[in-house]
Amino acid sequence: MLRSGGTQVIPEPTRRRPGGVPPWSGLEVDLSLGAVRARLDGSVSSVGVTSSPRSDERVSAVMGLLAEGESGAEILLTRRSKEMTNHRGEISFPGGRVDEGESIVDAALRETWEEVGIPAHSVSVHTELSPLSTFVSRSYIVPVIASTDARTELTVNSVEVDRALWVPLAELVRPDTFTWEWWTFDRAAERGERPMYFFYLDDETVWGATARMLFELLCLVHGVSP
Repeated sequence: MLRSGGTQVIPEPTRRRPGGVPPWSGLEVDLSLGAVRARLDGSVSSVGVTSSPRSDERVSAVMGLLAEGESGAEILLTRRSKEMTNHRGEISFPGGRVDEGESIVDAALRETWEEVGIPAHSVSVHTELSPLSTFVSRSYIVPVIASTDARTELTVNSVEVDRALWVPLAELVRPDTFTWEWWTFDRAAERGERPMYFFYLDDETVWGATARMLFELLCLVHGVSP
């Protein structure tokens, strides 16, 4: 049985069907920060999709930041303020639009500083995951995966973020946390069947683009294909 998750209402489609067992099911790997870093450094995305933004999409960067915790490597998640235009109240990674003349990595570092107060000089970048597009906000998102040894107190920017939390990777792969389904979409810009991933925490639910990024990261860490 899955944990309760959060209070957010997920807009489920008319047609959906169960997925299957997670790709990492039955695998036991070292999820300490050092071991995770060793797998990430110089790694290539497990999906390996090469794409570029459409003409109507704005490029964004997000930061999947890892740090050592009591149960091994933990990843930083934020909850978007309900005052935001898009994806309000959803669990996400720190991130935002890439400014003109700014690199993907620089944008991810800047947004992490602005949203939760972690300085760029304390962060080591390891790899990038597959970019993905969002239908609602017309964003082309590039996930940057990094880590920090300086786990300082977070300073949450309440205008953009109303909560920040560290979640152990070991918790994300628990059978009562993760599940996935096939959803069928009929809208013109997003037609067909797609996998949708969900991570049910005790008081939050991670889904959508952030869940897809987490899924890919966990596959990479476990050395399996999605």
